[in-house]
Amino acid sequence: MSKSTIRKDKTCLNCRHVVEQKFCPNCGQENTESRKTFHHLFIHFFEDLTHYENAFWKTIRNLLFKPSTLTTEYLSGKRLSYLAPVRLYIFISFITFLLISFFPNHVSENFTKNEKEISTKILKRNKSGDTNTHKKDHIELTSMKEIDSIQKYGKEKEKLSEFQYWAYEKCVHVTENNTTSEIIEKFIESFLHNIPKILFIIMPFFAFFLWIFHDKKKWYYFDHGIFTLHYFSFLLLLFLIMFIIDKLIGLFGEDSPLAFVSTITNCVGYIWMCYYFYPAHHRFYGETRWISFFKSIVLLFINFFFVVLLLTFYIFYIFINLH
Repeated sequence: MSKSTIRKDKTCLNCRHVVEQKFCPNCGQENTESRKTFHHLFIHFFEDLTHYENAFWKTIRNLLFKPSTLTTEYLSGKRLSYLAPVRLYIFISFITFLLISFFPNHVSENFTKNEKEISTKILKRNKSGDTNTHKKDHIELTSMKEIDSIQKYGKEKEKLSEFQYWAYEKCVHVTENNTTSEIIEKFIESFLHNIPKILFIIMPFFAFFLWIFHDKKKWYYFDHGIFTLHYFSFLLLLFLIMFIIDKLIGLFGEDSPLAFVSTITNCVGYIWMCYYFYPAHHRFYGETRWISFFKSIVLLFINFFFVVLLLTFYIFYIFINLH
């Protein structure tokens, strides 16, 4: 560590508390000269960078290959050797979604490609005289005039409820103003843009379900929250690694001999994603293997159905807000 000159003045520059030794007993600031030489600035920067890199790579290694270690270490008080859970999650989340935004979506690309092929075939048929094959690229729904007529003069069993009428009106509005490809493209764009928000909504519930299944006297909600942050950081990090490998190998083309590497990586990655929660849960909560296995399965199923329910509402929300 670089040596800094201790100030002769024993008054802390930060809180004005009396400093008897090197560090202020009130705020913890080091009582050294505030004006530094370039040499000291360079050394200090190098030391901080090295410490951050060591903590970063140690955190990543434990996160990927030692389930629950980071959570156990953090809650036991060993926090300076690793990145803080919130900072770790935000960093991985930022890098993941930043990289995803740089690459076009395959679903949208394939749909656009197929749409162009269909349009080309339709044009060829129209030129040959078969004009009946041309259809608008819109989802066909019964017009609102017909629906309004049914609502006024139709039988009771044929009429829509207020919610059904509102939802149908929204669907008609969306499909009249957007082609099928535009709906898909806008949905994917909105979904990818809002995934971080969705995960922030899911995580507190994930921690809540953990809280329900474990001893309330032994474990606080805070403990489950830290476990959840590390678990979601792991999922995002592994997804990021798989994504990067897939894109790098994709640069060599789909027919490249290296394509099998991406397939193997994805298979191993998804298997590790599915299995990871069990050893993490077993090691952190210290329960027997069978109890931990049972709770892991139940918790994953509960959270899976909750995520599906949340995504269903979110998909509906995106659809009715398309313009």
